[in-house]
Formats: sequence, C-alpha cells, structure tokens
Amino acid sequence: MSGKMTRVALIMGGRSREREVSLASGSEVLAHIDRDRFEVAVYDPAEDLGRLAEDAAKIDLAFLALHGPLGEDGAMQGFCEMIGLPYTGSGVLSSAMAMDKEIAKRIYREAGLPVAPDLVVNRQSTPHLLETAKMALHSLGSPLVIKPLRQGSSVGLAILEDEQLLAEALDEVFALDGAALLEKYLPGRELTCGVVGLDHLTALPPIEIIPAEGHRFFDYSAKYEPGQSLEICPAEVPVELYAEVQRLSLSAHRVLGCRAMSRTDLIFSRGRTYILETNTLPGLTSGSLLPKMVKAYGMSFTSLISYLADLALNPGAVEIESYRDLQERSS
Repeated sequence: MSGKMTRVALIMGGRSREREVSLASGSEVLAHIDRDRFEVAVYDPAEDLGRLAEDAAKIDLAFLALHGPLGEDGAMQGFCEMIGLPYTGSGVLSSAMAMDKEIAKRIYREAGLPVAPDLVVNRQSTPHLLETAKMALHSLGSPLVIKPLRQGSSVGLAILEDEQLLAEALDEVFALDGAALLEKYLPGRELTCGVVGLDHLTALPPIEIIPAEGHRFFDYSAKYEPGQSLEICPAEVPVELYAEVQRLSLSAHRVLGCRAMSRTDLIFSRGRTYILETNTLPGLTSGSLLPKMVKAYGMSFTSLISYLADLALNPGAVEIESYRDLQERSS
C-alpha cells in the first residue's frame, strides 16, 4: 500500500445468539492484525451502525467478524454496499443463500452434490407439533436431526427419535426461527474443510472432528468449550476421502457463489460423503477450525487477516502463495 495505512472498521458483536462468539472472533483479529499496515477502529452493529455510516468516507475496508443472523446472512453485507464500504467475505446473495439451509440444500441438489434427505416445516403451517413429528419420523426414519433454518454454530440443533421429544424440540426451534429443517440422521465421521480465494480457489487441509464422550455430535458446547472435541488437522483419513472432502467443499463454495473464504461441514457415512452446510463467515477465535486449517496450510493467523483484507481491496491481484510462511510450515 506504498506505506499508507489502511483504515479498517472491525465489525464484531451484533444481536444474534452468536454475539459472544463474534466478539471472541473480533478480539482475535484485533490481537493479530498487522499494525504496521492497518489502522483499526471497532464497531458493534448492535449500537454503532449510525457511527459506521457517518465514518464510511474515511474507512478503507470493513473486516467482518460476525456470525449468525444480521451478520452472516447478507444483512451487514448489504449495509456495507449501501454506504460504499468494501468488506471481507462473501457478497449479499451468497451469504443469504448459505445461511438459509433449505435454499442451500436446494442449490447443492441441483448441482448434483450429495446431501441428506430432509423435510422443512414452518411455524405458521404446523399447528399440531406431535402430528408433524410423527409424520417426519415416518417419512425420514429415526433418528432425526432438527435445526433452525437460519441459525449457525449448531444453535438449536438436536438429534431425536422420540415423537414427544421431537415435538418439544420443534417448539423450541420455532422460538428461534420461523422454520425448522428436519434431516435423516447420518452416523459417521464428521469432517470440515475451508476454501479460500477468488478466481483461483484453494482447499485447505480438512479437519476430522471427534466430539468428546457425552456429545453425540459437534454441538455448540463441543465447538466452543475447551476439551469437548478432538480436532485432527490434517484429517487422518484415506487419501481418497481427503481429496473427496476438498472437492466437495470447493464445489459447495462455487455453487453458492462464495467469495474469499468459506468452511463446509460434511459427514462420511456408510461409504459416502455428504455435505451438511457451508459457513461464509467461519469462526476466527483461538479455537476455531479455519485458523487451524490455515496454520496446517502454512499461513500464520496474521497472514490470513492480511490476505482476506487484500482480497477485498484488490480482487484478482492477490495470490495466496505470497502469504504463506514457509519457514513456519517446515518447523
């Protein structure tokens, strides 16, 4: 940047149920950003949108460290576009499509990508929860995975096979979201893989996630409480599965139109790999998965931040290889 400091609005917090995770992601970015290149001011969408709009003319870039509704779903991306502010991560449409699990799965299916059988139920059209639960178990089989349609971080997710408990879980999900996604439960190996780049995409080393005893799946506490899961990076899986996970993650990134970065969660079940969902603003906390993949790839966290910022500022002029810390990778 010819010695000129880049003025960054670090956007963190917000009003979603993932506010605390967002604050943790933002704090990590703030602690590791290259202060020789970037001048940083922090904004919380819960209270600072007016100030951000007023300051937009003197800001070069918005670095989005947001998760969940109103942060990861295209809302903040649209706000940044309205005030003329370049931002990190995916655009409005791809952010919205990835956040809506029904739309994302429809796009996966149309592209021929493997996903679990599912059923979407809406609060307005579901007056009899027990009957709905019985119908879902009959049509999809038992057990079922239930999750809100437009939440992240496994908020509200459960695995159930009892009709009464499923009806109660539907009621709880409807308190979070107007619709629920019910999926056939696929037992198997949980994997996740990050993708970074614009025209030239790079699939990062995948991670296999093994939840600790007492966790049937990679739920909220397994994600964010230390010691509640084993995360193996790079995943110690057969080379064919390793390549398949990367291929499917690249495909998911492309068909959703993601930009700069994404992380796709998958399950290897009964000899086949299925896509579960794609995150357009993956966590950036000290324990988050994408930073672990980036480290295994040979980049420091500071280099990742610079890379994402430069992708937003200079699309097409940034090559990931120049950000790799080869000395760190070989040590």
